[in-house]
Amino acid sequence: MTEITRSHTGQRMSQIVTHGETIYLAGQVGTAGASVTQQTLDCLEKIDALLAEAGSDKTRILQCVIWLADMGDFAEMNAVWDAWVPEGHAPARACGEAKLATPDYKVEFIVIASKA
Repeated sequence: MTEITRSHTGQRMSQIVTHGETIYLAGQVGTAGASVTQQTLDCLEKIDALLAEAGSDKTRILQCVIWLADMGDFAEMNAVWDAWVPEGHAPARACGEAKLATPDYKVEFIVIASKA
């Protein structure tokens, strides 16, 4: 039976869950009230750190789901995303509009990756 490991676990969620060679990250948000660019940078920085802790990196991302509070921010978010994703390692991705936890959040990233 494959072991499930949880890290940074609170009552509501774990920031990292691993099952076999697969890593699941909780939704990552940036600094509340900051610009879409800054919130996206914050999210990607958190993703880098959590993946490193779990024994992986952004070249091993299998899927990313992105929620924007306003699809009008799609191009601004993508400018940061496109600079961050390593050439040849773009994951399967979806992006949609959703009401996020508070109006101060503009973007949220949910990642599934493979261990290195």
